[in-house]
Amino acid sequence: MTSKKKIGVLLCGCGHRDGSEVHEATFALLAIDRAGAERVCFAVRGPQRFVRDHTNGENVDEVRDALVESARISRGNISDVSEIHSSDIDALIIPGGQGAALNISTYLVSGASCEVSPEVARLLKEMVRDKKPIGGICIAPSVLAKVFQDIGISATITAGTDTKVAADYEAMGQRSVNCQPTDCVIDRENKIVTTPAYMNAKRITEVWAGVEKLVNTVIEMI
Repeated sequence: MTSKKKIGVLLCGCGHRDGSEVHEATFALLAIDRAGAERVCFAVRGPQRFVRDHTNGENVDEVRDALVESARISRGNISDVSEIHSSDIDALIIPGGQGAALNISTYLVSGASCEVSPEVARLLKEMVRDKKPIGGICIAPSVLAKVFQDIGISATITAGTDTKVAADYEAMGQRSVNCQPTDCVIDRENKIVTTPAYMNAKRITEVWAGVEKLVNTVIEMI
């Protein structure tokens, strides 16, 4: 009996204003299951850069651990990213949400000169070394762009139709192309798939269409 493909899903909190975008993360998990693969959830551990009131976007005086909050999405079945290696998974998908650019990296603070969590950078470099596919949703390609820059890779990714973010990707040595939320950008040479999701989506159905296509393409690349 053929074993299921294991798809890593890297989370970074719960909620689009300070963690993982819940729709994007949930759709990734659903698409993985519908494709007959197995999800392996993990997250960065440590305090979120910000905690925000999702009714108004304002910062609140709380401390929340990104891994503990991510467990809300994964229903408790989650590991610390430091425990995960390329040998444990067949592919990796990173949902968006501002946490991807606050808790995984500092992109929303520092732009193209951002830094990436050392453990996340280590895992991404292992995935590239082993030629395993990687998917980035919404703002998550900013994490990929920085790590790829650091190891000398120029990939084709998308920021949807956001010209400012696209310019930052280009500044990090990547090629950014426009993409609608129902579609994804496929870089077969580097095994990278990205979709804009809520970068420019107006409806939740648009997000589902793009995420499902990304997940299926990533799995096909294994």
